[in-house]
Amino acid sequence: MSKLFETTNINSMTLKNRFVRSATWEGMADEDGKCNSKMTALMRNLTKGGIGLIITGHAHVLPDGQASPFQTGIHRNDFVHGLKQVTEVVHNEGGKIVLQIAHAGCQALQRFTCKEPAGPSIFEYKGKVICREITYEEIHEIVKAFGKAAERARDAGFDGVQIHGAHGYLFSQFLSPFYNKRTDEYGGHLENRIRPFIDALREIRKIVGDDYPVLVKVNSQDYVDNGLNIKDMVKISKILQQEGADAIELSGGTIHADRTRVPVRAGNIDTEEKEVFYREAAMAYKEDVDVPLMLVGGVRSYNVAEKLVHNGITDYVSLSRPLIREPDIINRWKSGDHSKSTCISCNACFKPGVKGNGIYCVALKKEQAK
Repeated sequence: MSKLFETTNINSMTLKNRFVRSATWEGMADEDGKCNSKMTALMRNLTKGGIGLIITGHAHVLPDGQASPFQTGIHRNDFVHGLKQVTEVVHNEGGKIVLQIAHAGCQALQRFTCKEPAGPSIFEYKGKVICREITYEEIHEIVKAFGKAAERARDAGFDGVQIHGAHGYLFSQFLSPFYNKRTDEYGGHLENRIRPFIDALREIRKIVGDDYPVLVKVNSQDYVDNGLNIKDMVKISKILQQEGADAIELSGGTIHADRTRVPVRAGNIDTEEKEVFYREAAMAYKEDVDVPLMLVGGVRSYNVAEKLVHNGITDYVSLSRPLIREPDIINRWKSGDHSKSTCISCNACFKPGVKGNGIYCVALKKEQAK
């Protein structure tokens, strides 16, 4: 049997294979952030399709941390009921599900939050002020909010949480000198810049205990001038290992990177050589870090996924857009049909989500209509 279909454990969570649905904004929540039947149906289909672990799209831990329309929220106790329905359908199908928790920082959308966005520092981009500097009191409030979000996730039945520290969201902003110009204990050296991230991880651990899986997501590189590089990522990952992170997912880029290096890159990945955006970073990670690695970014082929795991480059293979196109691709691959994903990375799948219709493969729908 392929190592891709081995049973593994992450802390107290047992997974039936090494495939992960990487956190993907679904655009399926109600306007106030509550889950509904669309989200429940999506998670049921993903689980029935054979995925080993689902990581939900980013759920904002505070109202002022919302980044997207129709984004899931986790900032109030009354959200637990809808989220519990999601976890129940996944568990009934024999799956596992983790809630990604996040704060958008300077990427928060004022038209939803009704507040000026705040990041580590005043941030100007192309002559425009994007956000103000966050205060000490706000940092402490956000740290507490991550703890409460994890508590609600546990109460809703999630098998774990993932802290979003990538893609230029708040903790990613603190980590990156591109965004973080502070001169206090939250700026300067990496050990200072990672402080809010670590404080949130510790707050979560204090509430959920040592046996509840806590995953994190970080950038391999920011792909901006004076941003994080691979050496920084390794240092960050080693600190997260010391602090008890149970698994680390590697991604890369921010919305301010070159369009070919943003987190969700457009363009058909038509050869195996174009797959695996962060291979070099994963190899550097594996040399120095012992925490199980999840690797996302451009994987489209079964053969590529198998080699990544067989060669020890990653422990888990994370997929996003291929699962929008084909939710049961893992079952197909397990059955022996190893043909690659037909996702063309056009990114049209996200447009319906902006309108409140939820993400789906627009290209496939057009093909079926012919």
